Amino acid sequence: MAKPGPKPKREEVVWSPEVAYGVGLFVTDGCLSKDGRHLDFTSKDVEQLKNFKKCFDLNTKISYKTSGYTNKKCPRLQFSDVGLYRFFVSIGMTPAKTKTLGTIDVPDEYYFDFLRGHLDGDGCFYSYWDKRWKSSFMFYLVFAAYSELHIKWIREILRENLNVSGHLNKPSERRIFQLKFAKEESFKILKKIYYTEDIVCLSRKRLKIEKALGIMGKQLS
Repeated sequence: MAKPGPKPKREEVVWSPEVAYGVGLFVTDGCLSKDGRHLDFTSKDVEQLKNFKKCFDLNTKISYKTSGYTNKKCPRLQFSDVGLYRFFVSIGMTPAKTKTLGTIDVPDEYYFDFLRGHLDGDGCFYSYWDKRWKSSFMFYLVFAAYSELHIKWIREILRENLNVSGHLNKPSERRIFQLKFAKEESFKILKKIYYTEDIVCLSRKRLKIEKALGIMGKQLS
């Protein structure tokens, strides 16, 4: 059987829930080279890379690179796609985006799909029993970014759409901004992010959230 040939050049990117999710992933874990055509998406979770491929219809093989900090191999996608590169630039990304990233031009109807990708990339969710009070179960939703402008933009959009503010802090040791939401505010956001069962997401993170909410007698959808 003949091997499939290369896919035709990408003429445009059409917004969809999957594309918006993929944008959220790339904002957190992606990198644009300076040559105007090459992209790199790296994640320690292979499912994350498979989801990214699905979102943008890529046939790129997963490779591995060695981390300079831990000397461990990390899965990655490294590929050339001028159309996708230009799309990312057109919505607000740059080759050196880590600390300069600002707003991302995402259509309103896909904002929470984008946010789900952002959460899967750099965000986290954690829960615990607070020993100070009997039967007190706490959970928090956290979004993170190295760019203050970007994290403040996320906060403002959430405030406008859901009337939630959260708490913004910057741990000095990591130099990363964290936007943290507690119980009721986080539940409002999670209901919008996981609005149906049939959506692309990092399955282990969703399962972790569902288990924690189940302790409180709450469900995502």
